[in-house]
Amino acid sequence: MARELWKGNEAFAEAAVRAGLQAYFGYPITPQTEALEYLSARMPELGRAFLQAESELGAINMVYGAACTGARVMTSTSSPGTSLMMEGLSYIAATEVPMVLVDVVRGGPGLGTIQPSQGDYNQIVHGGGHGDYHCIVLAPSTVQEAVDQVYEIFDLAEKYRSIGVILLDGTIGQMIEPAEMPPMREIRKEIPEWAVRGGTGSNKRVLTSVHLVPEDMEVLDLRLIKKWQEVEKNEVRFTEYYMDDAKIAVVGFGTAGRIALSAVRTARALGIPVGLIRPISLSPFPYQAIKEAAAQVDHILVVEMNSGMMLEDVMKVVKDSTNVEFYGRMGGIMPFPDEILSEIQRIASGTTPSDIHPRDRWLKRMESVVDF
Repeated sequence: MARELWKGNEAFAEAAVRAGLQAYFGYPITPQTEALEYLSARMPELGRAFLQAESELGAINMVYGAACTGARVMTSTSSPGTSLMMEGLSYIAATEVPMVLVDVVRGGPGLGTIQPSQGDYNQIVHGGGHGDYHCIVLAPSTVQEAVDQVYEIFDLAEKYRSIGVILLDGTIGQMIEPAEMPPMREIRKEIPEWAVRGGTGSNKRVLTSVHLVPEDMEVLDLRLIKKWQEVEKNEVRFTEYYMDDAKIAVVGFGTAGRIALSAVRTARALGIPVGLIRPISLSPFPYQAIKEAAAQVDHILVVEMNSGMMLEDVMKVVKDSTNVEFYGRMGGIMPFPDEILSEIQRIASGTTPSDIHPRDRWLKRMESVVDF
């Protein structure tokens, strides 16, 4: 299929349709509302289920019910809406039914701003709702990647009977750029053996998140951990740029990683041996790739559109093997390539004290830029 201009929100919505989406439940919230609007017309014209719920709480529980039938089901929202869905996500995780969430992140905390952010990293990557579980989380940096990842995430969710999340910062949701749509899949006819259908008879299937006996709850938790080990073994994704001879490694995901690549290319043209690692799977996180980079380079610069949430995952594996620096923008502000280039040049010049936490060093530098 030829490439066409697509807005990010509408593009991932169409990708979900082509992946075989059977039911969508959601609630409007900027900056993802175009996805809901698009599906409100697209799903009914194909004879599929669409419902705008009364709230995000209603939407996620409708998703829960539909997921228990084995249907391909999805919701999308933005940061405050994601927070409201957390209880339902935990129930879904405990019931081990697959579903897809697209979180188009905006600035916070609170109602915050409608501008783009990556501030949902912690609540999505490190579990979200209560209990011992993990979501599979992918982070695109372009509209095309959003299309490709949404098309794929349904398969991953079903493979592991897990929650699949696309962590899509608002920049990409609102961006218009060329993308090629994947082929239309047929709606699945087969019913998973674990699914409930409401039939009569003595062969009952029960799907629940309630396990009042502690020993039963522990069995579920251990099963979830074992399943997650398989995810970590098989589903780590990342991409590298100019890392063969790099002495400085920049680490950034989503839009921050995309902007950082522009800065890295400029720094390369200036003779600075810098490369980029862009995590694609945030959960499972590419710890081994970061560990190998830390053994190679003299400095790692983490770039995010938050206060340094992924920074903690990087530092967990790097420890003291190399110097780590951080640069972030928050509140819906995106970093410019020149800002990241200045950080790269500062590091290359050797002015990088390492006696305090990278976030504290960054915060001190921000005092000269922003009056807070």
